[in-house]
Amino acid sequence: MEIRFHGRGGQGTVLASVILAKAFFQFGYEVQSFPLFGVERRGAPVEAYLRLSEKKIRICSNVYKPDHILVQDNKLLNHVDITKGLKPGGWILLNLPRLPSDLEPFKGFKLAFVPASQIALKYGLGSKTHPIINTAMVGAFAGILDMPSLESVEEAILSEVPVKQPQNVDASREAFESVEMFGLVD
Repeated sequence: MEIRFHGRGGQGTVLASVILAKAFFQFGYEVQSFPLFGVERRGAPVEAYLRLSEKKIRICSNVYKPDHILVQDNKLLNHVDITKGLKPGGWILLNLPRLPSDLEPFKGFKLAFVPASQIALKYGLGSKTHPIINTAMVGAFAGILDMPSLESVEEAILSEVPVKQPQNVDASREAFESVEMFGLVD
């Protein structure tokens, strides 16, 4: 399974891929996690990738045809083709409080959304203008696939996130429980 993360510098996009990789590893999978940076600055678009398998992974390349996509910043929808290469029927997880009004760009894919920014702010993660949403997005993604287990996600957060650990665990748990799945967009 291959997963592509879209976000902006400073949102914790790369750390989200690492947390999810560690959770899947604890869940018994072989994993690869790596970022792709353009200009390394706060606010610049960032991609990160996660590859997982029950067998040893021998591929050493970027992820060009992901099974699923996580979009941490919904403003990227206007600037980046987030569905590029996405396999038909793959999940797209959006950081939005509700279903987007225009579903046309998501035809042929399954759509899920979670108010990760609001959840992060509720738990004091980041600031009002720059909420840190990575743990909420990871929790929501685990909720969509029903794997890795929430316990594996929480253990990965505790081992990878050095600050506000209880708040990050709570954010992931709330997102896991509150992610809304729309299903296949026709």
